[in-house]
Amino acid sequence: MTTKRAAIILAAGKSTRMKSSRSKVLHPIGGRPMIEWVTNLAKGAGIERIVCVVGEDNADVRAAAEGLGLDIAVQEPQMGTGHAVQCAKAALDNFDGQVVVLYADTPLISGKTLNRVFEAFETHALAVLGFEAADPAAYGRLVTQGADLHAIVEAKECTAEQLKISLCNSGVVAASAADLFSACDRVTNDNKKGEYYLTDIVEILRGDNKGATVVHASEAEVLGVNDRRDLANAEAAFQAVMREAAMVSGVSLKHPETVYFAYDTILEPDVTVEANVVFGPGVTVRRGATIHAFSHLEGADVGEGASVGPFARLRAGTVLAENAKVGNFVETKKASIGRGSKINHLSYVGDAELGDNVNIGAGTITCNYDGYKKHKTTIGDGAFIGSNSSLVAPVTIGAGAFLGSGGVVTKDVPDDALALARADQVNKLGWGARFRAVQEKLKAKKS
Repeated sequence: MTTKRAAIILAAGKSTRMKSSRSKVLHPIGGRPMIEWVTNLAKGAGIERIVCVVGEDNADVRAAAEGLGLDIAVQEPQMGTGHAVQCAKAALDNFDGQVVVLYADTPLISGKTLNRVFEAFETHALAVLGFEAADPAAYGRLVTQGADLHAIVEAKECTAEQLKISLCNSGVVAASAADLFSACDRVTNDNKKGEYYLTDIVEILRGDNKGATVVHASEAEVLGVNDRRDLANAEAAFQAVMREAAMVSGVSLKHPETVYFAYDTILEPDVTVEANVVFGPGVTVRRGATIHAFSHLEGADVGEGASVGPFARLRAGTVLAENAKVGNFVETKKASIGRGSKINHLSYVGDAELGDNVNIGAGTITCNYDGYKKHKTTIGDGAFIGSNSSLVAPVTIGAGAFLGSGGVVTKDVPDDALALARADQVNKLGWGARFRAVQEKLKAKKS
């Protein structure tokens, strides 16, 4: 029989060091708020009940947690991590499975690591996630003997010998609900900070003849975020993982350190990404496509063999079919661009549907907004749109049609027609000389 699993996500902090108008756990890593990262981690590990512990003051965290479908427990005042777990006890009343304590400001723990924490229950009553710290500094130290964890000692409580230990506490612990809450009920605040430390449950459970062990993670995986510097470090750690994974899967990153991913970016094998490319949320790039330098994509699907950029912006709802091309200084939004179609230079195409093998000339725009509503432009297969055309939507350009350069097109164009939508040129002979003469006289009078 599968053991039931629950999670307690601690998110009651005041976020003072972030110096932000929103709570720190709502700040994004890879385009996803930290609290959502941790929630998805829990759900991905088969955890069926999730309780988020919030403070009375961070209403934005509560709203986000409720939006994610989490149960809510309130910790007020905040008297330490042990007290926070006690505050979640009522929300897990009668739950008899395994409980893991997670942190909404520690977003990068992998599902594989969390599953190893649960697997540790095969040999021990309590599992603690630890890591080797490059600089242990203020981290709590894990005192071990072999596979057994004897104690977690907060840095301020450490002896000189214990401060030499580099194996540190991430804060993540897991135990049965009965053991976790029984131990938390016996935690005291007899320490230098006067708080109820969750870490004390190790020695409490050992006193009950129930063993504890350490599950090891990398330091980058358990980075906690307290201020903007930590946020930047966590983002950097996330990006490093994504870049490595992309290259291992068969993607060519020409200058990896300058490519930025979102949490859900999908790049298929044989994709090439040049320098200084940013992927916002919701991007898929198919096999063999090339994303040239200085391009920004979000909410876009790029087809096989397609080419984007350099200096292109693909906004939400953009779909490029096979071998389509979006070139220099082109912006697209909610646009379906057919096979082999090209938008090469200095154009805006929004709320549009382009068929196959359409050519959009430089400087073309779809005039899709009338100040109140958006309107659609439809362009048929093989149409040729001359440079500097303005297509005033709603409008349909037929298959095989030609639009003369510089036109403002306000009416539908039939298949295979030539549309000329510009005024006839008029040359007024001698006008330039007469204009200059008048201006020179005015200039002389002023001087």
